[in-house]
Amino acid sequence: MKARKLLLFFIAGCVLVSGCRRPEKPLYTIGYLQLLESMTNSDVRRGFIEALQDGGLKDGINVRLKILNALGDISQVQRIAQDFVTENVDMIVAVSTPGLQAALIATQKIPIVFTSVANPYLTRAGVSPTAHLANVTGVMSDSAVPIRRMLSFIREVLPRAKRIGTLWTPSERNSEYYLELARAAAEELDVEIVAVPVTNSNEVLLAAQVLVNKKIDVIYQISDNTINASFEAIGQVAEENGLPLFGGFPMSTQVGACAAMGWDFYDMGYRSGQVAIRVKNGENPAGIPFQGMTSVKLHLNLKAAEKQGVKLSSEILQRASDIIVPGEK
Repeated sequence: MKARKLLLFFIAGCVLVSGCRRPEKPLYTIGYLQLLESMTNSDVRRGFIEALQDGGLKDGINVRLKILNALGDISQVQRIAQDFVTENVDMIVAVSTPGLQAALIATQKIPIVFTSVANPYLTRAGVSPTAHLANVTGVMSDSAVPIRRMLSFIREVLPRAKRIGTLWTPSERNSEYYLELARAAAEELDVEIVAVPVTNSNEVLLAAQVLVNKKIDVIYQISDNTINASFEAIGQVAEENGLPLFGGFPMSTQVGACAAMGWDFYDMGYRSGQVAIRVKNGENPAGIPFQGMTSVKLHLNLKAAEKQGVKLSSEILQRASDIIVPGEK
């Protein structure tokens, strides 16, 4: 009987200790929100993840990275942002202007790190790099400088070009902003911007064909989420019509542009990852200024240039940070 009592006491003690043991602390969770998949968004995500890894943060080990894609549906962007808040993630990473807008509507408490956002001030995230909402910080992709440089570059390469065509997405505030910048720069350079709107990526091919019929001299495609995802369709139309095509993000030379100028989106993602690490380590977003990109990259595709009747001087070749030559895949 005595032995039985001791056994019962031992079992009860084990249950008590087990019941009092603290549960394991859940991993710090980062909700990563993007509007859709594109070359630029893919590079941003790759840079972001590599920055985390370089900072000692590995998904599933000491941090949880929940990546969700709205597949181009604005209503899904809003739902995902709200789901992150309901789940009580520790941080929201908002990719692009629609992502930041949705995150700002969803929460004023959870830290938000944005990336690849043209102008965060349009979303009322702040009024200057240092005067912004207390839970928000990130990396801007304002393209005022690259857009003006590219239009000047087009005038240098094609001095007779006067009508410059582009597509844009009215539902994306960033696309409207880039179009405004392009028109302002074009007026200074005495050229005209001819713009055709698109609603979704499925319309890009048809819209590009409509654009070509507007008697343009060249296409300069401004960068936005919807069109970047279907840039190859614009490349196809340009090649079929022997029309010069210039891109607003460097990687567009891989899908039809003869030349492209803009920010390095991998670098943008990496820098936003570094910001996320600071926030994860306890730094208050309110004290982290919005960051901007500084290094404009020029990429060239000589095979596309040949097909489009564009001649690039040796001096221009020396300026490029990447050149695709005939014969390369």
